[in-house]
Amino acid sequence: MMLKFEEANYLSVCNKRRLFENCPPHFECIDFNLYTSEKKVSDWIFENTEGRFWLGQHVTANLKNDSNRINYRAGFEISSEASYFALMMDQFNYDGIKLAF
Repeated sequence: MMLKFEEANYLSVCNKRRLFENCPPHFECIDFNLYTSEKKVSDWIFENTEGRFWLGQHVTANLKNDSNRINYRAGFEISSEASYFALMMDQFNYDGIKLAF
């Protein structure tokens, strides 16, 4: 639980922010490739969002060539937090090498 704004989040205090079982169907989901540790991503979510979220591996089936691809999915109960995550992901999800353009 971070006190970034000097106010405790009720869901964080009760340890109910991160869901571990399944991503509920009403959550807004973002699929991405994980280039860093899962802990770094979850820490960013805890520090920069307020609502409930789910984070874990997700299998995407490709029906054209019968292959499956494992990537990560983050689901957010508040859709604006999903948009913020998608916009800021390249700032924390990299493998240590940032290319300058």
